[in-house]
This record gives sequence, structure tokens and C-alpha cells, in this order.
Amino acid sequence: MLREETSVKQNTIKRKHLISSLFTGLIIGTIAGTPLGWIAHQYYYQQRLAQILLCRERNSNQPAAVVDSICGRSF
Repeated sequence: MLREETSVKQNTIKRKHLISSLFTGLIIGTIAGTPLGWIAHQYYYQQRLAQILLCRERNSNQPAAVVDSICGRSF
């Protein structure tokens, strides 16, 4: 008769593996997230600037202080 022995191999996660995975994720996230954040910032900045300019154009017949309070300032 043939004896088959089954051994259960434990899958242990060590602290060293967790820390290296954390650092790897942080590095990848920083490399991928920085350009995406910059692109999103530029898009929303341009949209906000366009809204301010349109509002100022619509309210150009009013004094500057009133236009600033209605539309906000671009700077």
C-alpha cells in the first residue's frame, strides 16, 4: 500500500512583509497619484477661472466691490 502524507503548509504573514508591502504601495501611489492630482487641479482651476470671468463679464456695469462680492476673486 502506498501511504500519502499530506502536510498542511501554514501561510504566515510576517511584519516584515506587511511593512515592505506598505512602502511599495505608498511609492506606487505617490508616483501614480501626483500627475493625476496635478491634472485634476489644473482642470478645476481653469473651470473656476472661466466661471469668475463670465460672472465678471455679466456684472461689468456694477462697481468693483459689488462684483467682487458676487463673483469672488480670481487671485
